[in-house]
Amino acid sequence: MLGTIGTIGTLIVALLYLFLVVLFAYSILSWFTASGRLAYDSPVHKVQNVLSAICEPILRPVRRIIPPVRVGGVGLDLSVLVVFLLISAVLIPLFQS
Repeated sequence: MLGTIGTIGTLIVALLYLFLVVLFAYSILSWFTASGRLAYDSPVHKVQNVLSAICEPILRPVRRIIPPVRVGGVGLDLSVLVVFLLISAVLIPLFQS
């Protein structure tokens, strides 16, 4: 079906895959910045700020619907997982014959 969606569809699929990569990087880097061991002017912190500017507008509405789950004394944010699964659910049928 990918052949029938055309150039614009291919661009949208590529952008969705790029967003998945950015979302994954945002998720991984959030573990480092949450530990509090990085300096504020660290390059990792700067990259995290850029990724946050890209991901937060998508994640914020999901967090309103699904708040963080308390696990022990830590809040587990499931919004990244929900968005990742939703985008994957959109992309998978595009590659089914």
